[in-house]
Amino acid sequence: MANGTQREGRKRIDLALQGGGSHGALTWGVLDRLLEDERLEIDAISGTSAGAMNAVMLADGLHRNGRDGAREALRAFWEAVSRMARFSPLRRTFWDRLLGNDSLDHSPGYLFMEGLTRLVDPARLNPLGINPLRDLIEKQVDFSRVNACGQVKVFVNATNVRTGRAKIFRQPDLSADTLMASACLPTLFPAVEIDGEAYWDGGYSGNPALYPLVDNRGCSDLVVVQVNPLERRELPDGAREIINRVNEITFNSSLVKELRSIQLLQRLIEAEGLELERVRAMRLHLIHAQQEVQELSASSKMNAEWEFISRLHDQGRAWADRWLTEHFEAIGQHSTFDLDAVFDDTFTPLSVPEHAKTGTR
Repeated sequence: MANGTQREGRKRIDLALQGGGSHGALTWGVLDRLLEDERLEIDAISGTSAGAMNAVMLADGLHRNGRDGAREALRAFWEAVSRMARFSPLRRTFWDRLLGNDSLDHSPGYLFMEGLTRLVDPARLNPLGINPLRDLIEKQVDFSRVNACGQVKVFVNATNVRTGRAKIFRQPDLSADTLMASACLPTLFPAVEIDGEAYWDGGYSGNPALYPLVDNRGCSDLVVVQVNPLERRELPDGAREIINRVNEITFNSSLVKELRSIQLLQRLIEAEGLELERVRAMRLHLIHAQQEVQELSASSKMNAEWEFISRLHDQGRAWADRWLTEHFEAIGQHSTFDLDAVFDDTFTPLSVPEHAKTGTR
């Protein structure tokens, strides 16, 4: 990984990791494959929720034992999540298991929790503040190692409840609190308080936040690992599907806005000839499989059974392997994610007349 210098022959990338509950195991698979490739250096990672957990696990293991340590730490985390889920009431039904359905849509435990969280606020629902995930994080992660890790910069995003704005936590201030703030769904958990401010899930303000990576002058190749679908082929049918689609749009909206901003910045740089700003002209790349994520139900984000988790890991590895095969040579050369094709309705900036630049007529 990068530590201020780039090893000869290695290409440097930044990573932006989305949140998505157990679908974050897709990102684990992507990271597992990228860490395996000695041609790459990961300079910085921005993560939200499950993406932040993946980023922190990587940094912890990397500081302890290099690439192998990072891969081991990621696997250990997801195995621990799956073990913890053995005692969860959020389990697939017998028939879902028999039919190979990963959804929890018919799970009595999931349906009960879904209804209860719409009626009772988290503080009353869980007055003792019991959070097995926090206990797991504190057991799995040595934050002194994460904060001391000089090989990769880590940015964790949470949403300030009072202002609604993104809050970026970074080394040397990362902790179990910052990680839990990034993953705090307000219907399930009370807001996490840090230095007198309350925080909710970072997905509301940046899923993931890209601007810390745009400001990272050490690297100009930004790879977004996307686990949530931007588009759905079919319209939602029924109350649950409508709510799930609203949540998808909400958690994707901040990413869409940042990508639009990057596209506009690139067009301005080209139109205005802003040489000093070319350091911010990121080369964008995307690791994603629209077809595969279309088939994942929203409720399966709560499915942490090892069979499901390991299958997502394998899919994520396959995504990364395919991306490396098709686009490795483009790293350091040009973008492989065409923003103009995604946002074909964005206006094209006009060149500024010479008199406007000089203040004369």
